[in-house]
Amino acid sequence: MSETLEPALPDHMDGQAERLMHRLCERKLTVATAESCTGGMLAALLTDIEGASSSFDRGFVTYTEDSKSELLGIAPTLLHHDEAVSEVVARAMAEGALKRSEADIALGVTGFAGPAGPGHEEGLVHMALARRNGRTVHREQHFGSIGRGAIRVKTLKAMLDMLEQALEEE
Repeated sequence: MSETLEPALPDHMDGQAERLMHRLCERKLTVATAESCTGGMLAALLTDIEGASSSFDRGFVTYTEDSKSELLGIAPTLLHHDEAVSEVVARAMAEGALKRSEADIALGVTGFAGPAGPGHEEGLVHMALARRNGRTVHREQHFGSIGRGAIRVKTLKAMLDMLEQALEEE
């Protein structure tokens, strides 16, 4: 089995995702995702829940800088000036997903899930959550060199926690 699929998602994450989607449904709220380093895993997790279609609007997998510009409307100069893995780009991804969807809440994530190359930190992940007519919040994580799969799983958990916190504040 590919290392990118290990470790498997812990059962508690499936349960947390299910609870969150039910809370979104109860409140008649919708969510969109804009993912880079997680490659659509958050969207897959949320849409694996029965009844999710009433609360999941859409997901964008924007792995390259060009796709971030084309699909999310992020200015190429922003990507080059601040680099694709940065707070400003994570915020722009969440806000871009919100603008290009009908969702009430959007989550954006960009990071280095594997070896990052010279001058970059493996395990550095930037996440953002944007709300329609609300503020955008950011979280920066330093997961370290724990492996691609583990970084992605920890990122999913952190994003579920961000969504949970946003729903508690709502």
